[in-house]
Amino acid sequence: MIRLLLAEDQGMMRGALALLLGLEPDIEVVAQAATTAEAVEQALTTRPDVALLDIEMPDGSGLDAAAVLRDRLPGCRVLILTTFGRPGYLRRAMEAGAAGFLVKDGPVEDLAAAVRRVLAGDRVIDPALAAAALSTGPNPLTDRERDVLAAAVDGATVADIAGRLHLSESTVRNYLSAAIGKTGTRNRIEAAISARANGWI
Repeated sequence: MIRLLLAEDQGMMRGALALLLGLEPDIEVVAQAATTAEAVEQALTTRPDVALLDIEMPDGSGLDAAAVLRDRLPGCRVLILTTFGRPGYLRRAMEAGAAGFLVKDGPVEDLAAAVRRVLAGDRVIDPALAAAALSTGPNPLTDRERDVLAAAVDGATVADIAGRLHLSESTVRNYLSAAIGKTGTRNRIEAAISARANGWI
């Protein structure tokens, strides 16, 4: 039996996936989680063969959980399943040690097959997303530029961002200016939107 952990913040979606995957003769859903922290805790407790992780969760990201599991539970294969098929997310998932990346609009049979394939040692990546990632290129932003843009997404002022990230206002302006230049946009809001659309933040 393949022991599977399922992390998805939407209860109805999580329940439906658990039910459908549990009908497979060789898959047993041994744990479910609604947050990143819960996913890591459940994985360390139940030690699944495969962790199926959503990207967007209330307390962080499935990409964060993937990186923790890579370091603390290397025998667990990670498969990212998301609504957001963004090229930057795919690159970040691979950097975090994920073995697969699929978008949620595929049939459940493909998902079950992907679980089996990643456990067998294969990489499973949505073909359209792989092509988009190759054409988009790597994330041009530094970690700090990403942090500053992520803090700017909600329209926060430079002073707000500086306070939130414990930086000086001039440093925040420098990071924002660099990020605007790298994204080819006109202002920090456009830069943040562009970065999010590409999955860089």
